[in-house]
Amino acid sequence: MDRAGLADFLRRRREAVRPADVGLPVGARRRTAGLRREEVAALAAMSADYYTRLEQRRGPQPSEQMLGSLARALRLSDDERDHLFRLAGRAAPDRTVVSGHVSAALLRVLDRLGDTPALILSALGETLVANEPATALFGDRTAYTGLMRSEVYRWFVRPGEQELYPARDRERQGRAQVANLRVAFDLYGPDSRAGELVRALRRESPDFAALWDRHEVARRFEDHKVLVHPELGELEVDCTVLFTEDQSQCLLVLTAPPRTEAADKLALLRVIGTQALAPERAAGS
Repeated sequence: MDRAGLADFLRRRREAVRPADVGLPVGARRRTAGLRREEVAALAAMSADYYTRLEQRRGPQPSEQMLGSLARALRLSDDERDHLFRLAGRAAPDRTVVSGHVSAALLRVLDRLGDTPALILSALGETLVANEPATALFGDRTAYTGLMRSEVYRWFVRPGEQELYPARDRERQGRAQVANLRVAFDLYGPDSRAGELVRALRRESPDFAALWDRHEVARRFEDHKVLVHPELGELEVDCTVLFTEDQSQCLLVLTAPPRTEAADKLALLRVIGTQALAPERAAGS
């Protein structure tokens, strides 16, 4: 672990990130243009004291999970993230496997979308980060662990997951989930986490097994879909999807035409936030 190099790199990257870059207000009494230490700590879900000790060259060696959180908070590119890992004495993540490191380019776009549901997904349908309107609509999907992190896994094994869609649309959505997973399976191979998902789902869900055997392969995101919120009812939304260059992650943005019932419901969703969510949706259980 290169303590001096790590401290210097963290400080320089912190000073290079503007508050507006991460969706924070600038404020009138800010002495520097970059982020404060406590702001980086909050974005990375760590204590301010822990982060401060890293910048002061006296902190313990960060775990890989902690380094990933720092890379996300500081909006590091893949190359910068790898450099961070090496300074901390850790092996850089393998770029040929599904990564939890969120694309800095997608994060920059997400940071500017505070008024409509938007979330970043991995190739396995894992919610890597979501804004407040998306959490109010879907619940906290970042709280899942293990195979449950994958939307396609929950779709076939978790009771109630399909209730987000009207009954008339569930068959189409199930086929889209499997077709998306097939793309990831072909890209990463049978020994990857995509392969682990396929094996688990074939054991646990006859419905998945039947759809998997159809060999449908496509990145399917409907341009228009209907979602069901437990308090607001059906919401008709338009879907816009932005992929990273390597197709490993995507930003999903949900909008509604102005002056429509759906637009009014999305505006109300921003007001009520997660307060009206049923307990299990809010907890992401």
